[in-house]
Amino acid sequence: MTRVKASEFLFIAGQVASDKAGNVIGAENFDAQCGQAFANIEAALKSAGAGWESVVQFTTYLVHSQDIPKFMKFRLREFPRMFPNGAYPPNTLLMIDRLVGEAFLIEVQTVAAL
Repeated sequence: MTRVKASEFLFIAGQVASDKAGNVIGAENFDAQCGQAFANIEAALKSAGAGWESVVQFTTYLVHSQDIPKFMKFRLREFPRMFPNGAYPPNTLLMIDRLVGEAFLIEVQTVAAL
């Protein structure tokens, strides 16, 4: 749970592992896709003058339940850098049949408060 007082919210649509040209990054490589999805979120935050400290919620969609341990390892490795105060935003994790493109393994939707 996160309690937030904010004057403005950012709703960042689900980010997948694509570059600016729409090319899939890390086809069949969950770690590479996870890294790219979060890099895209960071770019979106920065474009609005925000950073990881503004994030109040994630919704994560995975195609394969076998990737749950890989996602948890990513969080253990990367979240301390992204959230150095140790307060991680709530994250709802959902398993789905597929994403917008067959090659995508993960999608992350983000809400930030300014």
